[in-house]
Amino acid sequence: MIAFSSVTKQYGGQILFVDASFQINSGEKVGLVGPNGAGKSTVFRLIVGEEAPDDGSVEKPRKLSYGYFRQDVGDLRGRSILAETCAGAGEVAELADELAALTVKLETDPTDEVVMRFGEVQARYQDLGGYELEARAQEILHGLGFHPDQVHNDVGTLSGGWKMRVALAQILLAKPELLLLDEPTNYLDLESILWLEQFLRDYQGTVVMTCHDREIMNRVVGKIVEIDGGALRSYTGNYDFYERAREIEAQRREAEYARQQAMLAKESRFIERFKTHVAKAAQVQSRLKKLDKIEKIAEPRRFVERSFEFRAPTRSGDDVVKLEALKKAYGTRVVHAGLTLTVRRRERWAVMGENGAGKSTLLKMIAGALPPDDGAASIGASVQMGYYAQHVMEQLTGDRTVLEELQEHAPNANQGTLRNLAGAFGFQDDDVFKPISVLSGGERARVALAKLLYDAPNLLVLDEPTNHLDIATKRALVKALRDYEGTLIFVSHDRQFLSALATRVLELAPGAPPHIYGGSYDEYVQSTGREAPGMRTS
Repeated sequence: MIAFSSVTKQYGGQILFVDASFQINSGEKVGLVGPNGAGKSTVFRLIVGEEAPDDGSVEKPRKLSYGYFRQDVGDLRGRSILAETCAGAGEVAELADELAALTVKLETDPTDEVVMRFGEVQARYQDLGGYELEARAQEILHGLGFHPDQVHNDVGTLSGGWKMRVALAQILLAKPELLLLDEPTNYLDLESILWLEQFLRDYQGTVVMTCHDREIMNRVVGKIVEIDGGALRSYTGNYDFYERAREIEAQRREAEYARQQAMLAKESRFIERFKTHVAKAAQVQSRLKKLDKIEKIAEPRRFVERSFEFRAPTRSGDDVVKLEALKKAYGTRVVHAGLTLTVRRRERWAVMGENGAGKSTLLKMIAGALPPDDGAASIGASVQMGYYAQHVMEQLTGDRTVLEELQEHAPNANQGTLRNLAGAFGFQDDDVFKPISVLSGGERARVALAKLLYDAPNLLVLDEPTNHLDIATKRALVKALRDYEGTLIFVSHDRQFLSALATRVLELAPGAPPHIYGGSYDEYVQSTGREAPGMRTS
């Protein structure tokens, strides 16, 4: 379906691809991976024709329907959520508009030409499932977290994250031959992610996606295309297979490089030792010619695993958080109706529940950012709390650099300490001089987490800490939190994060009493048979 043939692409002095080739076959599910800035979004733009290669070619069928989901959604407003979703459904939406116009013409000017065109459009509309369009749109919107009573609201009233869900729904509804999905899970909760995972597994067309959710990559894709240092490499298998294959390949390249370096060193020592010996002159010349002809193996690019660790926090009392008959409502909607819970030192609580269950509301009340209507949320003796939520990123100062932001937060720390801290979160060398205003969502999240790490609190309250983080940073954060000696209460839609850290699960559900599972997330899944409230495991 898609073939990159000897493609070269660069922006100014930055070379993204050099003589890169790969192909995507019809019906394949492909994961596109690589570090930030490697050129993943550029691959998408080359496929849809928004950009052209500097050299080489991108071949695709002339008539190819595609849907491209990207992170910059337009300013949606003026229609209901349902109408906006249907309007973005590609050809079938255009046919619906033409059908409506032709219906009016039939009433005012029923010529043979109009009647014939009406028949053609109606037949095509029916073939594409147009008469089931609204029902399918509602099903997709429900899968992405919209309640049935929401879909008739003006799309303009939604937040940016919910507008992203509408944009995703439009593309899924259109059922194109090729789905191009750039980080589709960034604004989804766990239930919506599980629904999308099943949708993509069942999808009859071709899918190419980037995604920081390794579980989706494992369960959906059957091929990985890696962008690394200007090269594109294909691996047949899921993400776990790709990581193992890449490790084996890296070891092979290291061994080949080491063998050649040893051989070159041996030959160079011989030449250096005997270059002035007349009797050895012929051998020296022979070896010099041999070295000139050898194709030198470039030093392998080495993947540096990110790592950071929390400073040892001070010891808190044994009772870290106490929730006593906690109540909270928004108008007539009751979110919490008398929740009582004690969190003890060094426990790791995952708070789970569908949209509207009150997960973030609970964390805000624990953090003191939101007062309960009744009851109390209190923290125990000697508890120092660190609270991370999406609003923390918005509090970063745009005209400061990364280093200046860290210096402002920790004025007594020396620059070496702060540079090491920034480096652990992926800001190497001159990256620390980037202004906050130009950072991506993931980079802002890393700055906010770095500030939190420096404070070394003994209670961490984290609301979706892995949002926008790439797989490498997530892995480093999981490792650091495993070794963390404090208490952890968190909400996350990342199953690997949940599995690695949760030792207790609090499940919330609208209009139902909370359920406490006194074991790990994996034990919770095994016990309930589901990965999120209301969702069956596949």
